[in-house]
Amino acid sequence: MIVPTLQESFAKALTEARRRRHELITPEHVLYAMLENAKAVEILKACGADLDVLGKQLDAYLDSLDQVPEGREFDIEQTVALTRILQRAAVHVQSSGKGRIEEGDILAALFREPESYAVYLLKLQGITRLDILDYISHGVAKNVEPGPAGGPEGGTLFEQRPGPGRQQADPLKAFCRNLVELAAEGRLDPVVGREAELERTIHVLCRRRKNNPVFVGEVGVGKTAMAEGLAQMIHRREVPEELDGAEIFALDLGGLIAGTKYRGEFEARLKAVIRAVSERPKGILFIDEIHTIIGAGAVSGGTLDASNILKPALADGSLRCIGSTSFDEFKRVFEKDRALARRFQKIEIREPDVELTVRILQGLKKYYERHHGVSYSSSALRAAAELSHKHINDRFLPDKAIDVI
Repeated sequence: MIVPTLQESFAKALTEARRRRHELITPEHVLYAMLENAKAVEILKACGADLDVLGKQLDAYLDSLDQVPEGREFDIEQTVALTRILQRAAVHVQSSGKGRIEEGDILAALFREPESYAVYLLKLQGITRLDILDYISHGVAKNVEPGPAGGPEGGTLFEQRPGPGRQQADPLKAFCRNLVELAAEGRLDPVVGREAELERTIHVLCRRRKNNPVFVGEVGVGKTAMAEGLAQMIHRREVPEELDGAEIFALDLGGLIAGTKYRGEFEARLKAVIRAVSERPKGILFIDEIHTIIGAGAVSGGTLDASNILKPALADGSLRCIGSTSFDEFKRVFEKDRALARRFQKIEIREPDVELTVRILQGLKKYYERHHGVSYSSSALRAAAELSHKHINDRFLPDKAIDVI
């Protein structure tokens, strides 16, 4: 089923073909009619189209088509290309769980007819199928700067142009958490007893090249907490001038992959995140379980994954990145990608001993007391650390001691 506004556009396309005495209704007729469709206009503008230029070019093209002589009766049929566009739009709608074909579905399906003049004109304006999909799926538009003649030039994805009832799309808000902001709001737990590791992290981040630390340690020893501890130090301004005012963005890789149905969507999202972090004066990207980026987003038979998209930004120094992974995954996956591994500086996060675990528990004590509505004595905290260390052998401190309390 087609939405009413799109039905009107098809009716106008049919009327236009009849007015011009064309026996065939083509994708160009439909695109020309959609220039009077508010939703289609919104999408095309968001993707950088100059509608005046596009309209004139389509008008000239339609004028050049063969006409049925005056006085002769004729029926109008749709071309095979237009039939395929409608079929592809219907398949897209069905696979995405939507009930009706909308303007964006037709525009996206149109690009699957690369030999059509309509697609040629859209590509001439720098519009791609991916631009259409980014906007209709995520409200993400191209940032198009007007050229000397007022036409679109260049542009970057994930820069939102406000539309009616549409919120501004920011890849960092969509796919990342700002850890420094969370620290300012008091939503991060304190990090205790990791002063040496944090100092080493700061040294690596302040380097000119290879300024990307990766925390390596067993599950539960507090690798993710290291990034949170650094964010708290930045918030408290306990860092060198080089990192003063820095922002740490924790990447949600699952959210980045989720909902990507088309080839290129994942790459566009990740590139947008990298670009947005790089454009921040002191932006730092944090990727937890960084070994998972090797292969993430790769299409069957392809080699492009998240790690290969990261490498150029890491190589030219435009992006600073912090990672975390376990010893096993570091050796099994991460270290084997030598081009990626050599751009990171390994920082080992060892399991704390019982005494340090007691200090960590004392630092976390008030948060758990407030949450559970209880109070913990010092002896209870020590018992949690000692007994978990003695009896729970398949996990690591401080995680298992925290679970005990």
